[in-house]
Amino acid sequence: MNHVVNSNGPVQNLNGVLEEKLDELRALIGKAEGDPLRIVGIGAGAWGSVFTALLQESYGHLRDKVLIRIWRRPGRSVDRATAEHLFEVINSREDVLRRLIRRCAYLKYVEARLGDRILHADELLKDGFCVNMIDTPLCPLKVVTNLQEAVWDADIVINGLPSTETCEVFEEISRYWKERITMPIIISLAKGVEAELEPEPRIITPTQMINRATGVPMENILYLGGPNIASEIYNKEYANARICGAEKWRKPLAKFLRQPHFVVWDNGDLVTHEVMGGLKNVYAIGAGMVAALTNESATSKSVYFAHCTSEMIFITHLLTEEPEKLAGPLLADTYVTLLKGRNAWYGQKLAKGELNLEMGDSIKGKGMIQGVSAVKAFYELLSQSSISVLHPDKNKPVAPVELCPILKMLYRILITREFTVQAILQALRDETMNDPRDRIEIAQTHVFYRPALLGQKP
Repeated sequence: MNHVVNSNGPVQNLNGVLEEKLDELRALIGKAEGDPLRIVGIGAGAWGSVFTALLQESYGHLRDKVLIRIWRRPGRSVDRATAEHLFEVINSREDVLRRLIRRCAYLKYVEARLGDRILHADELLKDGFCVNMIDTPLCPLKVVTNLQEAVWDADIVINGLPSTETCEVFEEISRYWKERITMPIIISLAKGVEAELEPEPRIITPTQMINRATGVPMENILYLGGPNIASEIYNKEYANARICGAEKWRKPLAKFLRQPHFVVWDNGDLVTHEVMGGLKNVYAIGAGMVAALTNESATSKSVYFAHCTSEMIFITHLLTEEPEKLAGPLLADTYVTLLKGRNAWYGQKLAKGELNLEMGDSIKGKGMIQGVSAVKAFYELLSQSSISVLHPDKNKPVAPVELCPILKMLYRILITREFTVQAILQALRDETMNDPRDRIEIAQTHVFYRPALLGQKP
């Protein structure tokens, strides 16, 4: 009797803590008793699906107080090879196998394995499978394929879309919110960026796109990011993240999202953290290329890392007044992306010839490779003569990109396609290239900060 009480105690205590956190957030939002807090994820890539699944696992049992759903587009079919691999994953996991049998859902996976049935991504998601992360089964999710149904009464919206799709989808969402009296809270997970060159050069981030598209005030829009890999977080590997935005919501949301294995801090610097999340994707692609082309040479990879980190430090001095505050988070996020992120993986596959640029930047089984559009955005932004800096050797004003040879070469490989992937090594071995330390010293000893690049006033 005592053993049962003791073993169940921590579980009961955890559930009590979760319910208390949910009640606190409901009270802040102003939810009446009997009216559930409605949370909806928009976009079902790996991170968006995992984030929604984490909430479902933590709070889904409190059905009277919270309703958690996820929207994805309908109609995407799953090919035979993916169906066969999924069948292997299911049969390798007794818990997943039993769950599907209990839900009378196993037979359709047998039929798909035999080629007698076509599965679709939305029905897989209902059973807990994300097409971009087949090897990591999730908990079953409530899936909605009608966007209006998903968002019209949502209290909290999780943006799991890539930056290239955020504007279009949220412009549609705005039509469904025209008659709303209260604005929802939006948490964006997107790490891509876009460049806007008129009327003056600046970076546009997903939170700014959402603000423009919907009219939701910036104090209600937050960004969550950190050095993490979606599948590892779902498997309870220890991780941390930052939720950035206005104090009104970031502190209570950090508390609401925090779990024993997923520590969430809060920070007021929204746009800068968001931009840094996009910047590391740029250099991760190049890292993958170098790794593959040099047969994983530790020396070559370290040379690349020295140059790419010096360029990132240089760029952060242009974008923020206190870049040293970003050094830790930026390097940590870069490190994990180089180790296991999809952008580094993409660079490797390009270098090995297993992928090519004609396939585009949306890759089956991986989703959107956001580093490609980020290369274009940062190159275009830093090519503008209106934000010129003094070149240390030539002693004349040049566009900032002239001091970023890795970024220049990635643009010429991925965007204009002037060079093959092998050219990334030529850029590293260029005898005229400055010592990375010189670039950092230039950034630290010159007043480079350009607040207009992030749409901020001097």
